[in-house]
Amino acid sequence: MDSPDSKHFIRQIVERDIANGLDPREIHTRFPPEPNGCLHIGHAKAFCLDFGIALENGGKCNLRFDDTNPDKEETRFVESIKEDVRWLGFDWGGREYYASDYFEQLYGFAEELIKSGKAYVCTLSPEEFKEYRGVPGQPGKPSPWRDRPAEESLDLFRRMRAGEFEEGEYVLRAKIDMSSPNLHMRDPAIYRIKKIAHHRFGNEWCIYPMYDFAHCLSDAIEGITHSLCTLEFEVHRPLYDWFIDNTSIIKRLKIHPRQYEFARLNLSYTMMSKRKLQQIVAEKIVDGWDDPRMPTLSGMRRRGYTPKAIKDFCEEIGVTKFNSLTDFALLEHCLRSDLNKVALRRMAVFDPLEVEIENYDEGKTELLDAVNNPEDESAGTRKIPFSKHIYIERSDFMENPPKKYFRLSPNSEVRLRYAYFLTCKEVVKDSSGKVVKLLCNIDPASRGGNSPDGRKVKGTIHWVEKSSALKSTAYLYDKLFTREDMSSLPEGADFKDFLNPNSLEIKEFFAEPSLKEAKPGTPLQFERIGYFTVDSKVGDGLVFNRTATLKDSYSPNKA
Repeated sequence: MDSPDSKHFIRQIVERDIANGLDPREIHTRFPPEPNGCLHIGHAKAFCLDFGIALENGGKCNLRFDDTNPDKEETRFVESIKEDVRWLGFDWGGREYYASDYFEQLYGFAEELIKSGKAYVCTLSPEEFKEYRGVPGQPGKPSPWRDRPAEESLDLFRRMRAGEFEEGEYVLRAKIDMSSPNLHMRDPAIYRIKKIAHHRFGNEWCIYPMYDFAHCLSDAIEGITHSLCTLEFEVHRPLYDWFIDNTSIIKRLKIHPRQYEFARLNLSYTMMSKRKLQQIVAEKIVDGWDDPRMPTLSGMRRRGYTPKAIKDFCEEIGVTKFNSLTDFALLEHCLRSDLNKVALRRMAVFDPLEVEIENYDEGKTELLDAVNNPEDESAGTRKIPFSKHIYIERSDFMENPPKKYFRLSPNSEVRLRYAYFLTCKEVVKDSSGKVVKLLCNIDPASRGGNSPDGRKVKGTIHWVEKSSALKSTAYLYDKLFTREDMSSLPEGADFKDFLNPNSLEIKEFFAEPSLKEAKPGTPLQFERIGYFTVDSKVGDGLVFNRTATLKDSYSPNKA
């Protein structure tokens, strides 16, 4: 959501309605997910808007599951969706509803339309249905059953409900206008036969309402005032109003629900099609809906994203009527801005090079103070062990460095973070010439990394003490796709052609011992490396997911 001072067009509509006499407390929105998969960040934009508009006006927002298509709907997705909405900090106040709550009422509205001559049972096959509907710019052809007597249609519809017919044998259609320039108004289907068990009602129903019929009437039943949806539903709006205006619900309404459309989120290097996300889960291209490479909220939570970062991102991108591509770098910027404030700092070495400190006693270990978060004084400090043997990053040493190289090299001095000034005295190599150890000295007077005599040391490097280092595993995630705009693919292209073969690298590393007690979901910054979190799904062993690098990893030249 935008800040209250930002006047995006949805907020302007609400303000206009209030100016025209609508009590702000009567503002009623809804978030209507279909429980056939997990929510992704595009849904987060939607429900931040749905809940936000209600909250800032003292109104209400319902959580209503659009469970009218039982093919892939499951209770586990219902629970996942509720967890995601709660995780982002929203509360539907006990107003948890389902389209299936209204199946009997919706069926009654369908019978009303039949009796009033505004709906009929049709026997066209799906292929014939498309042929008769026609194409834009040319009127469709009336179904041969368009003028079927109401009594006959009513009898057939009741027998459809009773289970007498097979799937595809009959559908119930609204009788509107086969010459309408809007294809959705050309006698759309209202009910179809589906002999599939429903996740709530089992086999109680074998006919199910279509989305366009169920959605608007469910809004009306619940007293929704502002039905917010994405732009692809703009052409459905006349049908939304037609169903409300031509059923008896219109007589019971205090406020007529209105549908308003906004641009959906298209995020670079990201796939937002739930159908395609279902496909890569089913084909085990990823490790389930909560794979940290997925744009699902469960995947992002497991990867270490924070609710504040996602809400800040939704606020930053705003609400418009125009489809556009949002740079993933903006999401990472919001993420880093939050993590920088809340992530605990820890040290870890991913490519270890051993350092032996010659002027430090063998067997001696001391505990040094280290800051947990320089952005948050209340986070306090921790103790980290230091001894004669430590690891540093191999990339922090160069035997023949170029000018202005401020890390470790022979006879040069660097600062060990929180520890001492360190000088390399000798380089030890194996038979192949590879550097295997550095022999160094410390300045004992520089304990804590402080200069004892005012001399300046430009380079500071991180390290871990060798004997206490925790051997750990890092899952280094990158973007799942290599193409920047996955919402618009070349003709004939398969979206899987753009899967990134390097979206995951598994790396063993050493971490400071304080991480042994780290809890899943705790935001961490491995200093000079990146942001990480303990994986919430892996059982034994220390497994860390990389949440984000310290700098933008999604610039176009890295695609």
